[in-house]
Amino acid sequence: MTKILFTGAAGQLGIEIINKLREIHGTDSVIATDIRDAEGDLKNGPFEKLDVLDEASMREMVEKYEITQIYHLAALLSAKAEKNIELARKLNVGSLHNVLNIAKDYKLDRVFWPSSIAVFGPDAKTDGTPQNSQCNPTTVYGINKLTGEQYCAYYSRTLGVDVRSVRYPGLIGYKTLPGGGTTDYAVDIYHKAVKGESFECFLDKDSRLPMMYMDDAVKATIDLMNADSSKLSVRTSYNVAAISFTPEEIANSIRKFIPDFKITYKPDYRQDIANSWPDRIDDSAARNDWGWQHDFDLDAMTKDMLENIGKYWK
Repeated sequence: MTKILFTGAAGQLGIEIINKLREIHGTDSVIATDIRDAEGDLKNGPFEKLDVLDEASMREMVEKYEITQIYHLAALLSAKAEKNIELARKLNVGSLHNVLNIAKDYKLDRVFWPSSIAVFGPDAKTDGTPQNSQCNPTTVYGINKLTGEQYCAYYSRTLGVDVRSVRYPGLIGYKTLPGGGTTDYAVDIYHKAVKGESFECFLDKDSRLPMMYMDDAVKATIDLMNADSSKLSVRTSYNVAAISFTPEEIANSIRKFIPDFKITYKPDYRQDIANSWPDRIDDSAARNDWGWQHDFDLDAMTKDMLENIGKYWK
């Protein structure tokens, strides 16, 4: 019987994946954890407060709930990591090390850990960045993720831990508010549009970044975790792609539904972070190995976001 321990449950992606996992495995089979108290959908099933830097407490939960899989999403995102380097190192790398050791010691079935397009630096090919591109990140978050990828590959290759990962692009969903990432402008912009407000963007109008709608991100995660282990050729982290757009393009998409929407631009320190990332990602390895494909284009995402923000946050 699959029993899942899920860290970082209160984050933007955590809530979405947990809801889907509980549909698949049953509510009581997914133990959500976070350092914050449970809110919203997290109250609908088992929840424990957990500091992922406390390895002993995590081991106790693995034993208590007879855990077979861990989804480890607790992290400090890109913009916040730049402002707190030491906490970012401890949380983004140290906690993964705890999880991998636990997976090894308890012989867990598999582990999921998310990486990011932040592993790529300015010397990587920007248009169609390949799976095995140069990875020389210029941000704390990117350095953390690249280090984590190599730990995943090592534990898989040398210690037999079945750990799986995807390099998420910017993620967009309506159930959580922006959480400190450089790509979070593409969440906030929809909230402002629904409220009838103008939006001041912290990136310039032509900053093209890889993005993905939340439904597709959940699909990618669960499809990878369900894939045949023998078919997986990548044990660092898979590139996954969906759509790439600029702030001006997302604003134009919103205007198809809200014609008088207005946007202004005031780039800040996050512009430098965005400049170091790719424009588009080549994810052919994921598509070939485990059949990855996305469902949402920009306008389909815009329509769904605008419809659901009003309902969810009323």
